[in-house]
Amino acid sequence: MPGIKVRDGEPIDKVLRIFKKQVEKAGVIGDLKKGQHYEKPSVKRKKKAIAARKRRIKQLRKMGRGA
Repeated sequence: MPGIKVRDGEPIDKVLRIFKKQVEKAGVIGDLKKGQHYEKPSVKRKKKAIAARKRRIKQLRKMGRGA
């Protein structure tokens, strides 16, 4: 679980923004959303394959090869 240390006189808005950023980076909210309903193993595999395909296309585009 992400946590931050608050210094004296630091505005609460800034502290909250830093905390939200850390929570987002750690993927806490995504994990909570994933656990809200059951997903069949076949659906998980399909989503994983689609995500891998998207990552690969993005990687190729970044290298300048185009897809």
